[in-house]
Amino acid sequence: MAPGRRTLAAGPDRDPDGSALLTTDAVEPLLRAAVEHRGGVLRSWRIDHVDTNPAHSTTATYAALVDWAYGRRQELIGVSVRAEGVSATDARAEIYADGEREVAIWLYPFDPDLPGLARAAYPEQVAEMISELGLVGRDVAAEDLTLTMIGYRPRRRAVLRVVLHHPHEVLYIKVLREQMVAGTLARYDLLMAAGVPAPIVAASTPDHLLVLRELPGRPLARALFDPVDPCRAGDLVALLDSLPPSVVELERRPPWSDSVAHYASMVGQAVPALEGRLDWMLGRIQDGIGGLPLGHEATHGDFHEGQVHVRDGEVVGILDIDTVGPGRRADDLACLVAHLSTIQRMNTEQQERVRHLLRSWVPVFDQRVEPDELRLRTAAVIISLATGPFRGQEPDWPRETTRMIDAAEAVIRQVS
Repeated sequence: MAPGRRTLAAGPDRDPDGSALLTTDAVEPLLRAAVEHRGGVLRSWRIDHVDTNPAHSTTATYAALVDWAYGRRQELIGVSVRAEGVSATDARAEIYADGEREVAIWLYPFDPDLPGLARAAYPEQVAEMISELGLVGRDVAAEDLTLTMIGYRPRRRAVLRVVLHHPHEVLYIKVLREQMVAGTLARYDLLMAAGVPAPIVAASTPDHLLVLRELPGRPLARALFDPVDPCRAGDLVALLDSLPPSVVELERRPPWSDSVAHYASMVGQAVPALEGRLDWMLGRIQDGIGGLPLGHEATHGDFHEGQVHVRDGEVVGILDIDTVGPGRRADDLACLVAHLSTIQRMNTEQQERVRHLLRSWVPVFDQRVEPDELRLRTAAVIISLATGPFRGQEPDWPRETTRMIDAAEAVIRQVS
């Protein structure tokens, strides 16, 4: 998609971060103009995902039905607005202007910050890459694999699963921003040398793709609902404590609690009725942990049930070590408790299994870290997670957001 610049006849509303523009019908002229410039006709659209940094920027994607010369097709269109103007990587997209503000627009998979996605999104190109790199010891064609997108955060990252048939083998492709590659590879090397069961990096490519081997076992996120406990709380603590001490020399990733005011602002902007409760919770969190030192323990940085693999009641692997660095153990344990406390769309039996695990695991975590700190950090992580239903434009997202804030408040009220 060649960069270019087009001027709209009618400009968008002048909201600094673009959130009003990108979450209302005011965005339609932009989407229509972008599609028409490429020779298509926009038939319908809906918001797919929204990321807002209040007062700074907004990025949104839209599921759009488009008529092209070769037929009708479902497309994903990305749009970014920045209060300070377009960035260097925005220039890889189409730039549209309305006189005062410039807006970057791209068509998936040509994400301006994830250049490797344009290759990783197509089975034919993935098969060619696997063959050229010799990753499975044989040549592979597109029909020999199934390619599935399992996570896409526009302009941040993407993960795809590659299932190879005959014989069965699974690979994962992580699509990264250029500035993240060197640090991520260094972390994998560090953990592998220390014997931490992280995935094996099979290959890295010049367009910022990492190809990872599959971990043994299965995700804790699925094993949670088994009739027997998937692992012991002490095993989870031990996994974190097995991170090598040299991790503390890496760049620090701020804990979720450091940004709780930012996330509370996002939630309040999405659901104004929650603002009063959020102010109260924000005060309790900041009063309780605001003065604590940053900490110098080796931490995962984003530790939750989707990151852990288990088998036969034991922990056998850990994923997404990109965020490993110095911090406080309470940050990691709070992240796990927060995620477990906000799992959506469970049936009654599943809810009871998760409650059972929380009742069993939290007392063990309380022995490793200060209990009040664990709860306040848990509430901070829950507030960050409460931005998710709006960002993902989930059905009935205001109710889901409120449910998460209820959970955060309940945790804070446990603090002595």
